[in-house]
Amino acid sequence: MDTLANLELGFSVALTLANIAYCFIGVLLGTLVGVLPGLGPVASVAMLLPITFTLPPDSALIMLAGIYYGAQYGGSTTAILVNIPGESSSVVTAIDGYRMARTGRAGPALGIAAIGSFFAGCVSTIAIAYFAPVLSDLALEFGPAEYLSLMVFGLIAAVVLARGSLIKAIGMVLLGLLLGLVGTDVNSGTSRYDLGFPELRDGIGFIALSMALFGIAEVACNLETEQDRSVTAQRIGRVLPSLHDLKISTPAILRGTGLGAILGVLPGGGALLASFASYMLEKKVAKPPRNFGHGDIRGVAGPESANNAGAQTSFIPMITLGIPSNPTMALMIGAMMIQGIAPGPTVMSERPGLFWGLIASMWVGNLMLLVLNLPMVGLWIRLLKVPYRLLFPAILLFCVIGAYSSSNSVFDIYLMGALAVLGYAFVKLDCEPAPLILGFILGPMMEENLRRAMLISRGNSSIFLTQPISLGFLIASLALLVVLIVPAIRTTREEALQE
Repeated sequence: MDTLANLELGFSVALTLANIAYCFIGVLLGTLVGVLPGLGPVASVAMLLPITFTLPPDSALIMLAGIYYGAQYGGSTTAILVNIPGESSSVVTAIDGYRMARTGRAGPALGIAAIGSFFAGCVSTIAIAYFAPVLSDLALEFGPAEYLSLMVFGLIAAVVLARGSLIKAIGMVLLGLLLGLVGTDVNSGTSRYDLGFPELRDGIGFIALSMALFGIAEVACNLETEQDRSVTAQRIGRVLPSLHDLKISTPAILRGTGLGAILGVLPGGGALLASFASYMLEKKVAKPPRNFGHGDIRGVAGPESANNAGAQTSFIPMITLGIPSNPTMALMIGAMMIQGIAPGPTVMSERPGLFWGLIASMWVGNLMLLVLNLPMVGLWIRLLKVPYRLLFPAILLFCVIGAYSSSNSVFDIYLMGALAVLGYAFVKLDCEPAPLILGFILGPMMEENLRRAMLISRGNSSIFLTQPISLGFLIASLALLVVLIVPAIRTTREEALQE
């Protein structure tokens, strides 16, 4: 009954005229971002953060959340029609979706992607409504030692699941932690690592860093490659899948939803890992005849359900523990901090309208996305023909305006430019920037909790081993380190990520 009463509160917040409008703007922008290759939810959330400065906190988070899970929907359109995934989690969808489009079955592919995503979004929202309060109550038992151990576990998990070289992922995490320490020391009040710039005494601007790494650096790389956006010539036809398509796709949708909901909660998980894992699972357990890689509709239904489920359940650790499970959630935490909200278990008790309003808005947003993606496919196809040379000036303008408006300082524009050069170098060196953002967000939190724990224990570091929850997270972290060190396990990991 408590959950139903809370959901009633949430819908009273989400269904206000203003929040419905912001939700629609969010899912529309998210779909647009997903459709246009070269952008993604991380870049779009980073660029649009400054817009939310003047909004109420609930409206800001509802719009940003809509952008995130809206991009998961929109990314499938380009993956199916053009074989260019608009978003990284749609890479798997292109394997069978584009094959279906080439054989004249683009309509059913788009339809099953929208239906699977809608179902997964609704189920994941229910999971958030029921499990987030439980996790939040548990988090109230956490002290500084437990939080520090949890953050260590989250960073190590992000390294294990990061694509590419482990050494590079570890280096990016460490660099993020160091960048998070720039500014004024909270305890002593002295400036550190500010290189003599008074503007850095408050730390490196989160807006400038995120837009530099995920906005400007991405634009520079996209300009180097010529993108072929020739939409498949075959007629799309009827978008609604047939009864046979629904029959064989239903098990894949159910499995993808369950797998994505679980993986979305894990640190380093989210939509990307969920979609790849779902595709590999379907290849192993789907009933014959199997035609994966050559236009099997289950290869679209499973990953699309999984990536949307993972996108939404990744909100659970963010809003209950204040721990980002992926880069987009790190940006959401940054948005909460800008709004003066401390992410963590107290959000539910101190701001129940914000918490339950965000959850209720996910149902509203998923319904809006179903309407946007099925009848408006023709509009998205026309948008695919927009040349990138017309898009990138607008992206750069958004970044510059956003960096300046965050603090009304020209210095932040110069800082963003310098960090963009660094971000471009990361791309060229094949260093994934996501671990850096996670380290940047968690670094100050880890320092603060480490100091608190040491003050409570009067300098006795054994406090991290004598608290059961803290010890559990440290053991889990050690187990993940074993995964990194043991050669056989490391080889298996690399093969799995390569596949």
